[in-house]
Amino acid sequence: MAENSNVELTFEAGLDRLETIVRDLEQGELQLEKALALFEEGVQVSGHCRKKLEEAESRVEILLKKGDGKVVAEPFRPGDSDSPS
Repeated sequence: MAENSNVELTFEAGLDRLETIVRDLEQGELQLEKALALFEEGVQVSGHCRKKLEEAESRVEILLKKGDGKVVAEPFRPGDSDSPS
C-alpha cells in the first residue's frame, strides 16, 4: 500500500500485504530506513484492516434479529447455538 494511495485496499489484500511486510522485516536484511518505511506502512495497513473489521461487525450487528422482528445489536459469536436462524 503506497503512501497517499487513493486505491481502496480490500481486507484480504491488506492481510496479504501485512504478511509480506512481516516476512521482509523478519529477514532482518533491510537497511534501517527501508525497515522503518515498511513498519510505518504496516501500521497503516493494520489500521485499514481494523477499520474493515469494525465495519463488518457493525453490519452483522444490524442484521441480527430477535423472534419479535426487532433489530437488536448483539456481538457476533461464531458457533453460538442461540444465534437467530
